[in-house]
Amino acid sequence: MSEASQITRRARSNLAIALRILPRARRRDAVVFYAFCRTLDDLADEPGMTADQRARALEAWKQGLQRGFDDPTDLQREVTALRDRLGIPNDLLTAIVDGCTMDLEPRRFQSSEDLDGYIWKVACAVGLVSIRIFGCKDPAAEPYAIALGRALQLTNILRDVAEDFANGGRIYLPLDAVTRCGCNEESIARADRSEGFLMLMNHEADRATASFREADNLLPAADRRALAPARVMADIYQHLLESMRRDGFRVFEKRYRVSRPLKLWILLKHLVAG
Repeated sequence: MSEASQITRRARSNLAIALRILPRARRRDAVVFYAFCRTLDDLADEPGMTADQRARALEAWKQGLQRGFDDPTDLQREVTALRDRLGIPNDLLTAIVDGCTMDLEPRRFQSSEDLDGYIWKVACAVGLVSIRIFGCKDPAAEPYAIALGRALQLTNILRDVAEDFANGGRIYLPLDAVTRCGCNEESIARADRSEGFLMLMNHEADRATASFREADNLLPAADRRALAPARVMADIYQHLLESMRRDGFRVFEKRYRVSRPLKLWILLKHLVAG
């Protein structure tokens, strides 16, 4: 089993489920790209390394992508071979590295626009690489990937509010919305599910829902089949978002998940519908 396959199998993520819908050759490529993203994300949070060590490891990836790796690992060879074979813009790969580098220390985002700059690197750039792996041909797949990437990342942010704060005091909710809803960093630290907190979460959930709707409207008919993995992810995350909303965003008490049977049902639905 390749290094990329081992990383993907261990992760057991929603995306790993969605990739099953791809033809075998494209699935292999997607596994390599997923392993790249997973490795960078893990480096940003690696507890066994100092912040300086994590920063150097991420910078080594960026420099290797830009100038070539001196002594590449198997995964680095696979990533560069994939990039060169599919003509993936190197700037998209280095943007993902930059996004993970932003996670090395707790950050604050003053506005939704500020947050969207971060989301572009950690999610939208991922989508723009993915559509090339999936074999999309219509240029309209690019705005679809950007809208869906934003929707998925906003959903992740809502799910992970408590986990992110526990991990070094990270807050990914835009501070202007936090203040407008009568919340602050101290109330998040206290796990205060006040009316203001629920207002804040619903507001950000509305942003995610609008982005899901935008992506759905942008879905190019010519690439509908190629985008099946993205559509599976969209369904899984919309179920996750609505589950949190119905449950009153009890994110300080539980980590929301979509059950494996439901994920498999969604996968089967898209396999049948094409």
